Amino acid sequence: MLSVIKSFFIFSMTQTKPHKTFCRFFLICFAIFFSLVCNAQKDTLHKESIFRDTLDGKIDLSRYIINAKGFVPIPFLVTQPALGGFGGGVAPLFISPKKRPAGYKGYIPPDITAGFGMYTANKSWAAGVGRMGSFPSLGIKYRAFVGYGDINLSYYHTFSLVGEKELNFNIKAVPVFISISKKIMKQNVYLGLQYLFSKNVLRPNFSDSVPSFITEKELNSKIGSLGPFIDFDNRNTIFTPDKGMKINLLVNIDDSWTGSDYKYQKLSGYINGFIPIKKTWICGLRLDVQQAFGDVPFYLLPDINMEGIPTARYQGTTTIVTQTEQRIDVSYRWSIVVFGGVGKAIGKNDTFKTGTTVYNYGTGFRYFLARAFGLRAGIDVAGGPGSWGYYIVFGQCWNK
Repeated sequence: MLSVIKSFFIFSMTQTKPHKTFCRFFLICFAIFFSLVCNAQKDTLHKESIFRDTLDGKIDLSRYIINAKGFVPIPFLVTQPALGGFGGGVAPLFISPKKRPAGYKGYIPPDITAGFGMYTANKSWAAGVGRMGSFPSLGIKYRAFVGYGDINLSYYHTFSLVGEKELNFNIKAVPVFISISKKIMKQNVYLGLQYLFSKNVLRPNFSDSVPSFITEKELNSKIGSLGPFIDFDNRNTIFTPDKGMKINLLVNIDDSWTGSDYKYQKLSGYINGFIPIKKTWICGLRLDVQQAFGDVPFYLLPDINMEGIPTARYQGTTTIVTQTEQRIDVSYRWSIVVFGGVGKAIGKNDTFKTGTTVYNYGTGFRYFLARAFGLRAGIDVAGGPGSWGYYIVFGQCWNK
């Protein structure tokens, strides 16, 4: 569900005139998130404050979430370099811990219900709601999401005579996503099936004629992707892991019998691993590979997804991403992270050698916001070839 929400939040913001109004909107959202911290600071004389940890007396949202049935309103900025603007919003997040069935061993992730609302400097907007949960006694996990967006998004294409050119589109989309999986082995291996349906209407936001590589069908069409997958996850938390790994292999099929106007397939797989070098030093490693076959619409081709890299700028029928993140805990509550990686986008007529290679690098900090859930939050600053961006991070930025 998190990856669906993330991909749905890709849009462009090119006007500068409304920035003052939008900044006020974001500051209000940001203030909501940190009001909990302010309230806790005012309550320093009361060690039993629900906003403080009984372990060290520091600000912590664990008991607030568990005992008060509280929610965490997450503000976020959208600063993708490819979009060249400013945007943000707020996502109320409700976290519900699960009761452990008798005899059950291992980590049980909480149920999460999330809504979101977003508005941009160029009057684009999006809204939706989603949920991810489980029935541990039955070995079942599920995810669901529905939303609507009226957004602007830039894509890039290299032409033989003029080189790379930016193409901006307005996209109206109504995505509906559902996923269910069943545990098939004691080692947290799940076999599942997911389905994504979306009605997409694209309108060019440029004066030139639509390039010949974009077909008329791609401007008004339906996507219906059915995807069997296998998933292994032994991380100690779904938020900010200290150890363990997640492995996912997915095959997406689009055809007339799945409700799609297209006929294509996508193979994708990723490994996110976390190794505790020391108690205060966590090494994160990521490998992400995607391969597309058939009649894929241009806006759904695999692209390189890394912080600091313009979204949808580096696309191909094959993409490969490798990254590392090093987190150093300078105290029990505060951490510093440094990260970097390399991505490869290989077009239909390219070889591995002639494909486009890009890199990213960056740093940031984390605060241990909810000890009971292993949740850290903070801010990252990242750069790539001729671009940069800054991001509010809630959990681990590779989460899907």
